[in-house]
Amino acid sequence: MRRWLKTFLFGTALLVALLCTGAYLWWTQPLNPAGPNLDLTVEPGTTPRGVAQAVVDSGVKTSADLLFVGFRLSGKARAIKAGSYEISNTTTPQTLLSMLVRGEETLRTVTVVEGWNFRQVRQALAKAEQLQSQSQSLSDAQIMEKLGRPGLHPEGRFYPDTYTYAKGSSDMAILQRALKSMDKHLAQAWSARAPQSPLKSAQEALILASIVEKETGKAADRPLIAGVFSNRLRIGMMLQTDPSVIYGLGTAFDGNLRRSDLRADSPYNTYTRTGLPPTPIAMPGKAALEAALHPAATQALYFVAKGDGSSHFSSDLTEHNRAVNRYQRGLGLSESATRSVSGQ
Repeated sequence: MRRWLKTFLFGTALLVALLCTGAYLWWTQPLNPAGPNLDLTVEPGTTPRGVAQAVVDSGVKTSADLLFVGFRLSGKARAIKAGSYEISNTTTPQTLLSMLVRGEETLRTVTVVEGWNFRQVRQALAKAEQLQSQSQSLSDAQIMEKLGRPGLHPEGRFYPDTYTYAKGSSDMAILQRALKSMDKHLAQAWSARAPQSPLKSAQEALILASIVEKETGKAADRPLIAGVFSNRLRIGMMLQTDPSVIYGLGTAFDGNLRRSDLRADSPYNTYTRTGLPPTPIAMPGKAALEAALHPAATQALYFVAKGDGSSHFSSDLTEHNRAVNRYQRGLGLSESATRSVSGQ
């Protein structure tokens, strides 16, 4: 009798040990070895059993009941958070539970590039992976109204940066974050502006920064380019910057800036009107904002692209014309006009 009991107890202990070992190995082995990454969405209010089933429904070949038991035995099942997650080929039941409890959602990114206009920003958002489009059917004015800025022109108002978001997030949420970020950076730059700046408001600073952004080929030239435009603003000289003319042409611009374009008057034609254009022409970055409000102390009134990304700066028209002849000889207007502030 004792021998039978000992054998039974030993067998039971061995079985329990084997089960525990097997459970531990399953708990610490990848759920989806050598498989593609799988998207897992946990909706708000989903029960722990429902989460286990959602894991299986996502493509993981395992038992939903086994997962549920693992969740329950861990004591953390009720702490699982809703969200969008990614199951990689190294994700184990243990790391999955940890990810779900911590709410470590899979984040995607969308980048707003310095110098983009608002049309390009909208196109990037429309193409962003797993980003819900709430702005697609809205006009620019309607977007700004929904963002709480009715009547504000959208150009230049969104800070260029890389923004992270969870699967199913709204493009309007990205725009709201970019809008607030530009507000913050603009306010900081304006509050620290150089006392000699000719700019009268933060809005003017944003407009000039957008021009500096579009005109700059090499980062080191930004303060000098801002210095040229600041000098022109002080003396009431036309800015004569091609990017503003191109912006005014909108979708009609075919890549070839013609002399007729420079002569056709519009609010954005800085060859026919003095002062700044009515709105920014692009999304300026931090460096452009700082350059616009801290222009270099220079006598230059002109600059022309040298062909290597940098510019040649001149303080008088004669020197500038020589530089244009040197660096732009043989180029057509569509090329030579780009990044060439002249005295025509």
